[in-house]
This record gives sequence, C-alpha cells and structure tokens, in this order.
Amino acid sequence: MPRPPLLLAVSLAVLLTLGLAGVSPARAAVEPLPSGTDADYQLGGEDAVPAHVGIVARDRSARAVRGRYNICYVNGFQTQPNQKRFWKRHGRWSLVLKNNGRAVVDENWGEWLLDIGTPAKRERLATIVGRWISGCRRDGFQAVELDNLDSYTRSKKQLRRVDAVAFSRLLVRRAHRAGLAVGQKNLADLDGTRVGFDFAVTESCAQFDECGAYVRHFGDQVVMIEYRRRDFVKACREFGATHPVVLRDLDLSPSYTPTYC
Repeated sequence: MPRPPLLLAVSLAVLLTLGLAGVSPARAAVEPLPSGTDADYQLGGEDAVPAHVGIVARDRSARAVRGRYNICYVNGFQTQPNQKRFWKRHGRWSLVLKNNGRAVVDENWGEWLLDIGTPAKRERLATIVGRWISGCRRDGFQAVELDNLDSYTRSKKQLRRVDAVAFSRLLVRRAHRAGLAVGQKNLADLDGTRVGFDFAVTESCAQFDECGAYVRHFGDQVVMIEYRRRDFVKACREFGATHPVVLRDLDLSPSYTPTYC
C-alpha cells in the first residue's frame, strides 16, 4: 500500500537524521547501560543479586535476571576451555588458529585463538558467534560483551589489529540487528565507538591505569571490575561517583561477596 505523502516525508526525515548522525536504525534501538546503579560480574556462576545492583553480567549459558540490565558474556575471539570438542567437529577445526599444525593457545586461560585472519574465515566465525549472540537476545539479555578483542597480541604475529577490528564490526552488526547493545572488552587504546561498540566492560583497568581511556571513549557507559582491593579503592576514588565499580575474586565464585563503591 503506498504511504501518504506526509508519512513518507517523515520517514525519509528520520532515516536522513539517522544517516547524518552515523547511527543505524538497529543501533538506535538498543538499550544503554542504566546510570546510578551498581554492577556485578557473575561469570563463575549465578548468585543472588542485591537490590542496589541494576547491571548483571553472566555467561551466555546462564539465566538473565528479571528486572535488571543483563549483559551476556560471549568469548568472541577465543574458545572456551570446555568447548574444544565443539571446535574439532564439522569443519570448525580450520577456524582455530594454528602454529605448525597445533592450536595457538592463550596460556593464561587455556583457550585456543580463533583464526580471524581472512575475510572468509571471519564471515564463517561471525555466523557461529552470531548464533550465540542471537541466543542471548532470546534468553532475555539486553546487551552482549565480546571478550578477547586483544587475542591477536597472543597470536605469534599471525593475526593483526586490523583483523580484530574487522571481525568486531561483523559481530557488532549482528548484535545490533538482534537489538542488543555491544560492549568492548580489552584494547583500551582503541576507540571502540568508531567500530560501533556502545559501552565497555573493563577488568583491572585501575591496576593498569586504563580506566581513563575507556571513559574518554564511552563516557559513563563503562563497567569496572577490579580484583585487588587497592585497585578497587583507586577506581572508586577516581570513578566511583559516576561509574559502577565492583571488587570481585579472580575465580568469580558465587560464594564470594562482592564489594561496591
């Protein structure tokens, strides 16, 4: 059915405004981080959520918390340690980065690096990770964080920063199409807003003097997790009035009691 002239003019004006602002209609629809609330980082398992905590990050296999802003953790650039069988099946093994025929490993976490070194492999990987992102939306999450953006620094020089940025764009596009806000994880010197990220999730940014960089790029859309009390105190002193800061244990155990600013 043809649109009335006035409605068509309004629609064109809205599209033009979005184009001039550099924002896609899908991205414009995502929900930003709420302000004036605390955040918890529950990747090690589900725990009760205090009333003052309005932002909760959980693994994509966990449940979203009704009535809170939920961030879905997705390891976008490396494999989870318990998913190695998945990556060895049905042709996916070719998407794991190799060095002399052996998977390149992030030694700190025992995770294999994904091979994002070519456009074709990035597209195949984006299809796989994109299904996980869509699953986050179906499960009630409002946002997704994509971990290990800096995996190329552990690739024995086989991957480059431009590969990571190109893959990020694919994942951000898929998340925005699903109606999810997207969080940058790692690479404080990268202005992720230029890639399309909506917010940042930082671990130990006070310890490494990186909090300010994320805040310059994302303003108040930054969640800060610290693992040492002295770093937590520093982050609270400098950013606690404007940003959610939480002190957690490295294991992110459900039995641990977080501390908030």
